[in-house]
Amino acid sequence: MFLHISQARHLRDYEVEVTFNDGRRGIADLRDSLTGKVFEPLRDLKVFAQLRVDPELDTIVWPNGADFAPEFIYFRAFQSEPDLQDRFKSWGYVA
Repeated sequence: MFLHISQARHLRDYEVEVTFNDGRRGIADLRDSLTGKVFEPLRDLKVFAQLRVDPELDTIVWPNGADFAPEFIYFRAFQSEPDLQDRFKSWGYVA
């Protein structure tokens, strides 16, 4: 199954509540991920809050063209869940 983000909404600061096509809902804190030329403008909370779900990409996007892979958002939302650690290892997010 390919992961897709079906819903997303800005909560506060750099936190996004996301719902995935597998039925899981969680909160992804993206504060530490906003580095590099494309993502640095998102440090401005007014810009960050402009996120939306792109229906073609099935992930969160911003007006400046920035986006994150759904798998990365999934990892950020559920990184502490023990039952998902093998999946995160296979994706290369944990050792």
